[in-house]
Amino acid sequence: MRNKISFELGETELKDSVISIKRVTKVVKGGKNMSFSALVVVGNGNGVAGFGRGKASEVPVAIRKGIESAKKNLIKVNLDGGTLPHGVIGRFGAGKVLIKPAKEGKGVIAGATVRSVLQVLGVRDAVTKVLGSNNPANIVQATFAGLAAVRSKEQVALMRGKNLADL
Repeated sequence: MRNKISFELGETELKDSVISIKRVTKVVKGGKNMSFSALVVVGNGNGVAGFGRGKASEVPVAIRKGIESAKKNLIKVNLDGGTLPHGVIGRFGAGKVLIKPAKEGKGVIAGATVRSVLQVLGVRDAVTKVLGSNNPANIVQATFAGLAAVRSKEQVALMRGKNLADL
């Protein structure tokens, strides 16, 4: 992801949200080994968010591992107030997520997976639609792929070699 950032945020600044917890089983010679897999997103509510997966024999340990993994994969997204500057489509695997900005006061209109990501990111107004696969893992990664492609008006003007007023 292009906007990947590497800095340490304090523990109190990050909110976390558990997207899914699955019980997984590995069949071995002596029987079945059961463990839990957790998909977690973290964010500071001000344009920084990340996701991670954790796997352990107990649920709380899996969630903690997922949070630690998410802190290592933080990205910075340029927000325009409480929404995005422009619409994007994020793709990962068979999942596609359409995210569009909305007027102030409209709220986040999204499914549970995308809503969790946008809430920890700090987006208050957006409209989304999941296209294709509805696998939570693919949807989270598609959402982050789309969010990583968001550019501010200043970045677009700089890339085009124009003044901000010309756009």
